[in-house]
Amino acid sequence: MLAQKLHLLRHNVLSFVSSRTGSDFTRRQYDVIVVGGGHAGTEAAAAAARLGAETLLITQKIMTIGALSCNPSLGGVGKGQLVREVDALDGLCGRAGDAAGVHFSILNRSKGPAVWGPRAQLDRERYRQFIQSELLSTPRLTVLEGSVDELLVSQPNPEEPGHHRVTGIRLVDGSHPILSSSVVLTTGTFLSGSLFMGQTTSPGGRMGDAQSCAGLSYTLKETLGLRVGRLRTGTPPRIVKESVDLSLAQLQAPDKQPTPFSFLNTHTRCKPEEQLPCYLTHTTPGVERVVRESVHLNCHIQQDAKGPRYCPSIESRVLRFPGRRHQVWLEPEGLTSDLLYPQGLSMTMPPELQLRLLREIPALHRAEIRTPGYGVQYDFVCPTQLTPSLQVKSTQGLFLAGQINGTTGYEEAAAQGLWAGVNAGRTALSLPPMALSRTQSYIGVLIDDLVGRGVTEPYRMFTSRAEFRTYLRPDNADLRLTPRGFEEVGCVTLRRYKKAVSVRDGLQEALMALQSVALSSTRWREKLGNISLSENKSTTLKRTQFSLLNFTLKCTEPCALWLSAVYRPHCEKQSREMERIRSEESLSLPSDMDYLSLPVSLSQEVREILDRVRPNTVSLSKTTTNHISTVYAILVKCYKYLQIMCLIDKLGYFLCQ
Repeated sequence: MLAQKLHLLRHNVLSFVSSRTGSDFTRRQYDVIVVGGGHAGTEAAAAAARLGAETLLITQKIMTIGALSCNPSLGGVGKGQLVREVDALDGLCGRAGDAAGVHFSILNRSKGPAVWGPRAQLDRERYRQFIQSELLSTPRLTVLEGSVDELLVSQPNPEEPGHHRVTGIRLVDGSHPILSSSVVLTTGTFLSGSLFMGQTTSPGGRMGDAQSCAGLSYTLKETLGLRVGRLRTGTPPRIVKESVDLSLAQLQAPDKQPTPFSFLNTHTRCKPEEQLPCYLTHTTPGVERVVRESVHLNCHIQQDAKGPRYCPSIESRVLRFPGRRHQVWLEPEGLTSDLLYPQGLSMTMPPELQLRLLREIPALHRAEIRTPGYGVQYDFVCPTQLTPSLQVKSTQGLFLAGQINGTTGYEEAAAQGLWAGVNAGRTALSLPPMALSRTQSYIGVLIDDLVGRGVTEPYRMFTSRAEFRTYLRPDNADLRLTPRGFEEVGCVTLRRYKKAVSVRDGLQEALMALQSVALSSTRWREKLGNISLSENKSTTLKRTQFSLLNFTLKCTEPCALWLSAVYRPHCEKQSREMERIRSEESLSLPSDMDYLSLPVSLSQEVREILDRVRPNTVSLSKTTTNHISTVYAILVKCYKYLQIMCLIDKLGYFLCQ
């Protein structure tokens, strides 16, 4: 049914685009234009349309919308929390993961539930079909095949900060401009992208796709004056499954009962018994030998561009950690796919050497390569030039999301895309932009880290980045974000909102009931049997041990009630610090603050950092300088200085009357 619906929708859209001339089509003006059809672009376009903005999504190929460019998986430690939060704001990737997953597991089970990581291996074709079906049937969303050559820029609105204003885009084919109030750039690795394999280099952002447009990169650097850097990433070769001896690898079975990503779903499309296993193997000294012998033939590794720290190529891992045994995960690419994805073997050496390296691993001693691995280098915009709404500070109406901001991973891109789409839609509809606090969500942590600290290498989300992770749990993302998404932001449907409110109200009633139950340790033991309890005279359920789970709740997974009860004391202790951060976020610093000559006692180093980053709030100044004492210096000196100057202005006005 999904495939039939997708085929009909795709036919209608392609017919719509091809049946109109470029001049006819581009005369229309949109509220929001989204450039790029990857994870960031699809979430941005869908979010803007949900807000009520007339939205245009421009992509080089409609058929590649929703394609999994690299690994066939979603979620993980930290990343799974992002997927849950995107879903809580009515995003697409969580429901797509439930529809396309073929291997579900919860990572970090040996630790507390607050840092568990929902993860799934995906069927590439099912995922792409789901995303395309959702987008092509979304009201107020039009999809167009094309490549953007440049941004249209005009004079800024004098009542708002910024030196420029984006008014639309121009396509490579030279057709008439397409006008809009907001533009979201989600170019991924296509911004001046270059592909590397051995000593061969070619322009492009993904193998098999058209090369990226130099005009867009020129607009960002020369016309808008943005600071642009260079990053690199890569992908491993795809291996023919039948050529792999899986008996020499360690079987990694999925969870017996799949856990859905989306709060709207009670089960996944893939039945428990239909799930596919993964396999674990390791590198050998022969792998290291091939890497060292081929370094002089690998120009990608010799480049100065910064590569990912947490998902490096096998060449980088061997050169940085010699003599070690590295894990290699053999992951399925789909229920009907005949390929395996060797997670951990991203490489950019010549194809013949890639095959030689693979066959140094026992399970891959007869491996055959379907498509070789390759590297990508691309431009990114230093994210400290963005506001917490992901709008470029110097350019009104321009929003950036995804790898263009220096991040890596589908989940980070989807989270940014959703929030950029929300704010682009709000800007186009003359609504104020919104920000997410790092005390409210992992999305807030991600954006706060990017715009406050910037990046020197591709940014990846971990639970350790969140100070309040006992509160920002994957199980309560809908309770934290869905009500705000409906009541304040406007990107959540009524159906999801009603469900979240129902769960929230029921949970509060249950917690109040539990708090009223207090028995002695002896009485608890009589009722619960052989369970370890504290020796307090009176013990409530929220203070009992983890073993209460199996006895009292009769379930294999912790439910929201139990988790809320267990983590409530920790969250209450953190609430004061969370409130302090929120109050700092409400203290705005002017965008034109002259930090270099400000008549307060600040070191020259701090002045230069603040002048370069120009934080919007006192809270961001903490992230920027990474010094608590400096934060309070700014709070006490800069903010009070502004208040005093304001009082002086008012006094002068009064004396002149």
